[in-house]
Amino acid sequence: MPPTGALIPADAPFSAQQESWLAGFIAGIAAAGRRESASATAPTATIDVLFGTQTGNAELLAGELVAAARTRGLGGTATALDEVTPDQLAAMSHVLVITSTYGEGELPDNAALFWESLQSDTAPRLEGVRYAVLGLGDRGYDDFCQAAKLIDTRLEQLGAGRLHERVDCDVDFEDPATEWTTAVLDRLVAETGAKSTDVEVDSAAAPTRSPWNKRNPYRSHLAVNRLLSAPHSAKEIRHYEFDLGDSGITYEAGDALAVVPLNDEELVGALLEHLGATGDEEAARLLRTEREIRTPSKELIAQLAERAPSGELAAVVAQGTRSDLDSWLWGRDVLDLLRTTDPATAPTLPELLPLLRPLQARQYSISSSPLAHPDRIHLTVASVRYGAGQRRYEGVASTYLADRVGGEDATVGIYVQPNASFGVPVDDDAPMVMIGPGTGIAPFRGFLHERAARGASGRNWLFFGDRNRESDFVYEDELSELRTRGVLTELDLAFSRDQAEKVYVQTRMRERSRELYGWLEDGAHVYVCGDASRMAKDVETALLGVVAEQRGRGDDDAAEYLADLRRAKRYVRDVY
Repeated sequence: MPPTGALIPADAPFSAQQESWLAGFIAGIAAAGRRESASATAPTATIDVLFGTQTGNAELLAGELVAAARTRGLGGTATALDEVTPDQLAAMSHVLVITSTYGEGELPDNAALFWESLQSDTAPRLEGVRYAVLGLGDRGYDDFCQAAKLIDTRLEQLGAGRLHERVDCDVDFEDPATEWTTAVLDRLVAETGAKSTDVEVDSAAAPTRSPWNKRNPYRSHLAVNRLLSAPHSAKEIRHYEFDLGDSGITYEAGDALAVVPLNDEELVGALLEHLGATGDEEAARLLRTEREIRTPSKELIAQLAERAPSGELAAVVAQGTRSDLDSWLWGRDVLDLLRTTDPATAPTLPELLPLLRPLQARQYSISSSPLAHPDRIHLTVASVRYGAGQRRYEGVASTYLADRVGGEDATVGIYVQPNASFGVPVDDDAPMVMIGPGTGIAPFRGFLHERAARGASGRNWLFFGDRNRESDFVYEDELSELRTRGVLTELDLAFSRDQAEKVYVQTRMRERSRELYGWLEDGAHVYVCGDASRMAKDVETALLGVVAEQRGRGDDDAAEYLADLRRAKRYVRDVY
C-alpha cells in the first residue's frame, strides 16, 4: 500500500449509508418478487458468495454477483468469510469465494478466522461442495493474490470440486472480474438447470457503482492545503480539503478517498534526457500521466538483469533472496536502475513503457464526517521526502498534493472508496477505543466529528502519538476542544522522542490495562489505524496482553477473547 497517510485499507458493521442502501436493495428485491407472475418458480439452486475484503472491493463484487445470479434464476447471499463456520461451509452446495490479499500475502481481517479454522486438522471434508475463487491483488507484490491461492488450494484438499478455475486479478480488476462472473454463472446455470428470469429490479434498489471511479475521477478543487506539523518537525503532515461541488459524491466517516496523481515533471524530464528522448512523443505523455516511475516493476527488474547479466542488479537477483533484493532496491526508482545499466543494453523509451506498471491512484483514509462537512472531504497526509546530495526522492501523490496542485483553478482527480467495515458503531451509546499514531489519527478525527454531530452519548477514547509533542501534535486544538465539550472522554498521548526511553501507544495501553479492559467489558468497539507491518502488530500484542493480564486465564483465552471481538465486528483495523 502507499507509504503515506492513513489508507485503507477491512470489514465490520455496515455504515449508515450502506445500511440504507442494503435496506433499499432488499425492498427492491421484494417489490420485484411481487411483480413476478403467479406462475413464476422459486430459484432452482442457491449459491453462497463468500468475501474477504480489506478495503471494500471484494464485498462490492460479491453484492453484484448475487444480483447478477438472481437474473439467471439463482438464489444467493453474500457473506463475509469470518461469518461462516467450517460446518456451515460443508452444508453449502455451490460456493463462490471473492477475496483480496493485503500486506505480504496476508488474509484480509475479515477472513483470518475463517482461514484459521479451514486449515485446522478438524476441518470437515467438503466432497459435496462445488466452488470457484476470484482473487484481487497487486502484481507489484511477491505474494500476489496469495489469500485466494491459499483458499483455493485448501478447498481442493478438503475434497471440494472446482466449478471454475481461479482467476487472479491485478489492480485493474473490473474486466477480469466480470469475465469470471459471467463464466461462473454460465457454468452454474448449465449444472443446475436454472432459468433466466424477466423479473425487473428497480434501478434505484440494485447495487450500483458511483459514476466517479478510477476510470472517470471527479475533478475536485483543492480548497485547503495547510501544514499541520511544525516547520522544524522531522515530518511534513498536511491537511487537505477537497470541494465536492455538484458532483453528487457522498461518503461516510471511515471511507477512503482515492487521489489520482501526476508524476513529477522534473523526474519525467530526467528520465527522458537519460533515454535520449525529446519529450514530444506520445510515449513521453504516458510517462507523465499513466506510468509508475517511482517504484520499479518486477518486469523491469527482470528485464534489466537479463540485459546486463554481469551487472550489480543481476548479481543481486541471482542470489535468489528476497530480503537482499528488497534491501538493494530500497530508495531506488526507475531512473536509478536505468543509470546502473550499460547504455548499449538499456531499453529505449518505447521498450521501457511496457515494463512499467500503470500509475495507480493512492488511497487515504478520510479525516472528516459528512455530517460536519457534507460539501468537502478532508485528508491528513504525510509528505514523503528523502535522500540527499544529487538525488532527492518524493512520494508520487503526497508531494503532488503538497507542491504541484495550486491556484484557483487547480483540480485533482478523486473518487471515494467505501469501507463498509470501518465506521462508528451504529449504537450511539457504545464506547469507542481508537488507536492511531501519526497520520493514523485521520479516520478518528472523522469519527469524533461524526459522533459530535450525531449527539452520540457513547464514550470515546483516543490513543495518539508521534515523535515530539512540540512539533508533531497534529489537531491539538481540535482535540482539546472535543475534550472540553465532552465528546472525547479519554486522550492518551505517546510522544516517543520526548524522553530518554521511547514511549508508544502500546505503552499507554499497558499502563491503563485495567481501565481498557473495563471498556471492552462494557461493549467498546476497538479501532486501529496505521502501519500494518509493525505498529498494528505491536498494538495487537499489547491488546492480548491487557486481556490476559486482566482475565488471568492465559494466552489462549486472551486470543479467543480477541477472536470473539473480531467476530462481533468490535475489533477492526484500517492498516496499510
